[in-house]
Amino acid sequence: MKIHGPNHTNFNPYQKQINQQNGLKNSSKQQQDKVEISDQGKALQDAGKTSEERQKYIDEIKAQVDDGSYKVDSKQAAKNLVDFFTDDRGE
Repeated sequence: MKIHGPNHTNFNPYQKQINQQNGLKNSSKQQQDKVEISDQGKALQDAGKTSEERQKYIDEIKAQVDDGSYKVDSKQAAKNLVDFFTDDRGE
């Protein structure tokens, strides 16, 4: 049972919230998301790609490993390791 006084006005406490939600829906339709990749980001993407020559070399080594004909030159590998760890790398 509802009892209304003599000064009763049609008051909806949730109307403000409904209006705000409707406003958000309308404004979101007008805005679109936009993504831009910086020059540094583009450079990082390009750095991850291998050149055609490098990819060809990698494919040749994979084929040799798969058929068992790949041989490692242990002396060259040891020399490269020593050079890598004794090289002054700016530390």
